[in-house]
Amino acid sequence: MEDTIKRPQFGNRLLENVDEVFKHNAWDNVQWDANQEKAAAEKVERNSEVTFSEDHLKDLEENADKHWDAFYNIHQNRFFKDRHWLFTEFPELAPDYTAAPVRVFPDSESSQLSTINVKNEEKENQHVKNSKRFIFEIGCGVGNTIFPILQYSQDPSLFIYGCDFSSKAIEIMKQNELYDTKRCEVFVLDATSNDWQVPFSENSLDIIVLIFVLSAIEPSKMINVIQHIHKYLRPGGLVVFRDYGRYDLAQLRFKKGRCISDNFYARGDKTMVYFFTQEEISKLFINAGFIEEQNLIDRRLQVNRGKMLTMYRVWIQAKYRKPL
Repeated sequence: MEDTIKRPQFGNRLLENVDEVFKHNAWDNVQWDANQEKAAAEKVERNSEVTFSEDHLKDLEENADKHWDAFYNIHQNRFFKDRHWLFTEFPELAPDYTAAPVRVFPDSESSQLSTINVKNEEKENQHVKNSKRFIFEIGCGVGNTIFPILQYSQDPSLFIYGCDFSSKAIEIMKQNELYDTKRCEVFVLDATSNDWQVPFSENSLDIIVLIFVLSAIEPSKMINVIQHIHKYLRPGGLVVFRDYGRYDLAQLRFKKGRCISDNFYARGDKTMVYFFTQEEISKLFINAGFIEEQNLIDRRLQVNRGKMLTMYRVWIQAKYRKPL
């Protein structure tokens, strides 16, 4: 407890005076007023007026792996930054790493919930202490989540699995000098398939990481992914989730002609993205048999002080546990 108090805190930079908006590069938990919410809804309605044809949609779905391979062929491992913020948002991933800032929430109830979750995780992991601890990341890309966990976790019993739809991403990750087959294993997997060919058994994983990946999947196929996650988690195991929220800047920036269906779009590189509400995430996981431990909206105001621009980001962050 004393160590937690001494650690820097994250999430408590609140914009209380709008005249000071350009004082910092970012502000936490920025609340929208009714006019801003209405303007965002109207912008989404306009950019959704023209939708893709059935033939175009068929190409996006049938060649999704090729589109992601093309993405990684172009960007290699340079597009996404390593996710060092993971240990602030999800301390369960490296519970022995104490240098990360402590996440705080302005709402006392949310803050209390977050504290309870970490304690429950520690308590329920007592029975697996000194035995192997398994983490599995779906949509691991080129290792921007897995490598930081391996770097910061001192747990010798930790082993991490990772999968991605793109064979090119897996190829790039395996070439990284940080890739250690004694501590991790990655492989190609279409997570929407009915039959997962994976190197671990059912009811065996401690944590499954689902970060900015469910949004890339066609909405009708999402429940199949969640059901498979439930199958492979051990009883008491945890899902950590973070993804795009409704009216995020990325959604508002789409032009007409990029909409596939409601809140589901195709980028210029033909990869796809969906923008969630909290209620949609709750329904997906609870209907699959999970217990909800956290489901919050992370509203961030990012500022470009050079260009005097304000950019509103909206993410959904959640944790779901498989019952014991």
